Amino acid sequence: MEHRYDIVIVGAGGGGMFAALEAVRTNPRVSVAVISKVYPTRSHTSAAQGGVNAALANKDKDDTVELHVFDTVKGSDYLADQDAVEYLCSQAPAVVRELENLGAPFSRLPDGTIAQRPFGGTVKDRCCYCADKTGHTILHTLFEQCLRRGVTFFNEYFLLSLEQADGACQGVIALNMRTGAIETFVAPVVILATGGHAKMYWNRSSNAAGNTGDGQAAALRAGIPLKDMEFIQFHPTGLRKSGLLVTEGARGEGGYLLNRHGERFMARYAPQKMELGPRDLVARSMETEIREGNGFESDAGSYIELDLRHLGAEAIRKKLPQIRELSMHFEGVDPIEEPIPVRPTAHYAMGGIDATMAKTAVRGVYAVGECACISVHGANRLGGNSLLDILVFGKLAGREAALEAPEQKAHGITPAAVRRVTDELRSYTSHERYERYGILREGMGKAMGDNVGIYRVEERLRRGVEEIRVLRERFRRIRLFDPGSVYNTNLIQILELKNMLDLALCVAVTALERQESRGSHYREDFPRRDDGAWHRHSLCTMGEDGEVRLAHKAVTMGKHPLETRSY
Repeated sequence: MEHRYDIVIVGAGGGGMFAALEAVRTNPRVSVAVISKVYPTRSHTSAAQGGVNAALANKDKDDTVELHVFDTVKGSDYLADQDAVEYLCSQAPAVVRELENLGAPFSRLPDGTIAQRPFGGTVKDRCCYCADKTGHTILHTLFEQCLRRGVTFFNEYFLLSLEQADGACQGVIALNMRTGAIETFVAPVVILATGGHAKMYWNRSSNAAGNTGDGQAAALRAGIPLKDMEFIQFHPTGLRKSGLLVTEGARGEGGYLLNRHGERFMARYAPQKMELGPRDLVARSMETEIREGNGFESDAGSYIELDLRHLGAEAIRKKLPQIRELSMHFEGVDPIEEPIPVRPTAHYAMGGIDATMAKTAVRGVYAVGECACISVHGANRLGGNSLLDILVFGKLAGREAALEAPEQKAHGITPAAVRRVTDELRSYTSHERYERYGILREGMGKAMGDNVGIYRVEERLRRGVEEIRVLRERFRRIRLFDPGSVYNTNLIQILELKNMLDLALCVAVTALERQESRGSHYREDFPRRDDGAWHRHSLCTMGEDGEVRLAHKAVTMGKHPLETRSY
């Protein structure tokens, strides 16, 4: 089946839906379709708990956009492109107030203005929040507005291929998960908003099961470079057993991190900011405490305690209700009565599809949100800037797409492209294949966790690269044991694994190449930042042989020169 639209958006999280909303508001005559592999309100934006940064100056009256820019550039360890950061931060106050006007129920200060809390790595309290369910409320607000505006949704479709011809977008090929049919979506403009890829770490990840880098992998195979893939953020506070996120807002409200001696150990690592240092620093500090024997021990592994008890029952129930519920359900701990056992968890990918102000190297293809690397986060993202990223650049991409689409024409997706995808899916059922999904999936998670984690060193990185290459070779013999066509979850798992293996190789190879420590990328054998050799972006492309090829790109500087980063 063939569908034709002016704009096709892949991904129904906050970035994708704000893009759709802005497109139809900018030009009501354009036809817009949103493709999502889950129902829109189940998108991973709903897991963003803490808030969205904006220099509203509701709490700290002297906060400014310029201070927000500086915090973001410094937090990035000076790898962010400063022109993009300035746009991000300058648009923040307006986009948050727009969300408020659209119906997002932000928490309030006593004077009735939007409440703001402190977040890590910032000099002012600028994180706007809806209790500890900010992403969830934003997602529902945008979905309601898209329905009101008549945006068409294709739910439970899986992206198989991004198609381009002569450097121009032609559309996408997708699998209808409900029927098993392969369908084409012809469009001169495609916006990729498919989320992150940190689920490749498996056991220690805050990501939803569907965060498998589908858009990034499709872009890579279509010839669009990926940028800064070595930078994976480990959130300091994931629940000990599951890796589920405990918002930075818990520390923003005054929570303490304690080792087994009852010491607030962050005083030794970030004496000024303490628990509200940048995420890369706090996560490394926690891992260092555990490695030195200062963590707590349990059958579920070593951990650190997050103590909220001194905040009081009323504050926890009002400002952190979801955290209390998750802690009770998954750890058997009521944070009103006991500290929460936590450990760093793979959380966010700073790297992604190389994009300049949301535009990629292929005409008509945009990328926004975590699947993109617009270089506003550099080597380390500040908490509260991810929701801002999807909103600001989702809106920008939607507006630009609505203006571009009427001027472009997609000739269509060729039958040969459809046959290529169809033949690949059929090949998985061959009786000559024998490898099982579960074994390869577990192998990838272990290879990344053991070798490409918070602490990195050449020997382990080389082992990680080799193990991923072996797993990719074994994937060529993976077998689909379920022959059904309706909601074939085994097929979806195989397709997701294929995407993650390609991206895992990009992460491991770029981490091996970058011989310095910067932001979330910490090399024990190269423990210092090396601006002379490595103040540059990494680029990955994939050849027809499936091998990753590396290149580099200059960082765009601005008002803020390179400085030593300390907290």
